[in-house]
Amino acid sequence: MALMRKPGALFGYSGAHADRFSSKLPWKETFSFIYEHADSPGHDVVDYITSALGQDFEESGRVYQKYCEEMKKLSLVIMELLAISLGVERLHFREFYEDGSSIMRLNNYPPCKEAGQTLGTGPHCDPSSLTILHQDNVGGLEIFLDNKWIAIPLFPTLSLLTLATHSWAVVNKERVRRSFAFFMNPRDDKTVRPPADLVRRQEARQYPDFTWSDLREFTQKHYRADANTLQKFVDWLALRGNDEASTLNV
Repeated sequence: MALMRKPGALFGYSGAHADRFSSKLPWKETFSFIYEHADSPGHDVVDYITSALGQDFEESGRVYQKYCEEMKKLSLVIMELLAISLGVERLHFREFYEDGSSIMRLNNYPPCKEAGQTLGTGPHCDPSSLTILHQDNVGGLEIFLDNKWIAIPLFPTLSLLTLATHSWAVVNKERVRRSFAFFMNPRDDKTVRPPADLVRRQEARQYPDFTWSDLREFTQKHYRADANTLQKFVDWLALRGNDEASTLNV
């Protein structure tokens, strides 16, 4: 089936029991697709939707294409505000993400009679630079703050913005919950590093430089995103670097 998400891929349909890490099954199904920033305004989303679902869904593809274009605009404005708040050059982050590759994900959380025994999405921090989430009128998103889980109030006409937020999604006993998530990311070959103005040369850095494709490989093939993803990723990079060094010395 063309729609099914393949192992290691970022796009396609996935039900919980088709997930790549079968020991941690979420109570949800998702449909994801890629949106290329450099193609805007373009047809990459429309082309994927029609190829996966058929020509009858062309109009839906156009709606999602437009939605992604607007989310990109909003994301880049947010990046400018972030740069201003950090005291770096205003366009620093905007320029870094302008030619990026984002992911749009449609989430469907079916009702669950044993809602207290499962989660729609387990505890995690999104492995993306920025997440913009739009929910329906069924609550479920919670964030971990001050050592406790706090339910996020519903704002049906507003989208939620998350940056490195520790969250999970609970399920409802009687009602379906649906949401749209736009995950903004840089281009795969971009090197992720802090702005030079924010790093003191005499201090050791906590995180190494890496490319976005490195993080994608880690979260898609080796580790399900959770609250410890970043540190586990750093450990994996160090181990991979040691293996490569050993190979060169043989």
